[in-house]
Amino acid sequence: MKQLTILSGKGGTGKTTLTASFSILAKNAVVADCDVDAPDLHMLLHPEVMEMQQFKGSKIAVIDENKCARCGLCREKCAFAAVTSDLKVDAIACEGCGVCAVACPANAITLVERVSGSAYISKTKYGFMSHAMLYPGESNSGKLVTLVRQNAKILAEKEDINLILIDGSPGIGCPVIASITGVDAGLVVTEPTLSGIHDLERALQLLNHFRVTPFVCINMYDINVVNTESIVSFCRKNCIEVVGKIPFSPKVTEAMVNGKTIMEYSPKSAVAKEIEVIWKKVVKLMFDN
Repeated sequence: MKQLTILSGKGGTGKTTLTASFSILAKNAVVADCDVDAPDLHMLLHPEVMEMQQFKGSKIAVIDENKCARCGLCREKCAFAAVTSDLKVDAIACEGCGVCAVACPANAITLVERVSGSAYISKTKYGFMSHAMLYPGESNSGKLVTLVRQNAKILAEKEDINLILIDGSPGIGCPVIASITGVDAGLVVTEPTLSGIHDLERALQLLNHFRVTPFVCINMYDINVVNTESIVSFCRKNCIEVVGKIPFSPKVTEAMVNGKTIMEYSPKSAVAKEIEVIWKKVVKLMFDN
């Protein structure tokens, strides 16, 4: 079984559009949306939920009023001002750190798990999909990403599918690390801007640290051909495969507005044709090595 993560140094570079297009071209792959803080792959693939499970990724302090001595030490020690003046726990402010429980002389405070999000196993017209939603203000998105990937792997093994496509989170933080750990390759989608080049370098450093084979795709390459050449030159010097250069096209935005991938909305467009070329290159590089 092979796993490919599509990632980017920032949001809005086109990685979700690319992932959705790949899912159509693959015909038989499990897709995992690991951008659990702000998932949007479902807007293009329109999954039908088959299973849902609660995700308990954080804890909250609970004060037992029968044991509480009303000393106020918990309120004094809380660094997040999560204990109110009447010694109640503010569920939004509480980080579940446990300092109040340690400080309480009456042992009146315990930490209990709370539901932080939901994970789903769904079916699209192109195959199976594993995805999730972290609730607003909740933490531990890295753990939820791991759950999404575990569900995707179980699905792939059960259905005898040899490829998992992972739509990663933007940036290089915890959820991204959880998205790339142990995968076979990472495809970094970048733009030909100065900030795009900087973000690309950070993403490549992350892949290198975790010894994940890197590929690069330059989206909207024709908006600045000078910067595009700089990216190509940088990748060439570092022996990194540039698998394709996608031209700018307003049809991509039109497709998203209509809730479709570019492969469905305009299959004969230059963008769709280039994505198909990129897909074939990535598959060859992954399965021939």
